[in-house]
Amino acid sequence: MRFISSAVITLCLMLTVSPALAKDKKGGKPMDNEAMMELWKQLATPGEPHKLFATLTGNWTTTTKEWMEPGKPPAESTGTAEMKMLLDGRFLYQEFTGNMMGQPFNGIGIDAYDNMTKKYVTAWMDTMGTGIFMMEGTASADGKTITLRGSHPEPGGGKMSHRAVWKIVDHNTQTFDMYGTHHGGKEMKVLEITYSRKQ
Repeated sequence: MRFISSAVITLCLMLTVSPALAKDKKGGKPMDNEAMMELWKQLATPGEPHKLFATLTGNWTTTTKEWMEPGKPPAESTGTAEMKMLLDGRFLYQEFTGNMMGQPFNGIGIDAYDNMTKKYVTAWMDTMGTGIFMMEGTASADGKTITLRGSHPEPGGGKMSHRAVWKIVDHNTQTFDMYGTHHGGKEMKVLEITYSRKQ
């Protein structure tokens, strides 16, 4: 068992630092093991974005608006969300329960800040499909407005592109707005979720 753990750790280490190592090799300076270990420790250490994620842990009530067609009023529903940190403060995990398109809806998401790429990354799964929806993006200077982009295949062909704006308003409020573009058309708002911390 110890051998397997050591092998996994070594593999993770090589995968994590290999881009940095390759860059260093281009300069003709091979990275020694001590420097590699130090770099790995830095990349694996949670920073300010992860500390901000940690302030969101707890239970939330949600109010959702969905725009199904341009020019028509949104469908509204309520729900709940529970958020907690995973893996010693490295990832924010969310379990969401509510309604979507008039049907019961459950989803889970994992939000990350990747120290190596300096990008925010979101993975989302829910009961409306069997795929994993990925988005990636950056934040404002204070880290409280995160803009993410991604796309997914549409039934019947083509892709829908998404832009999401996640705002951490204060300790008790956050909003998540999503905009979509069908088949290269005009971007429209498709989703708005307001999270209010349960008191």
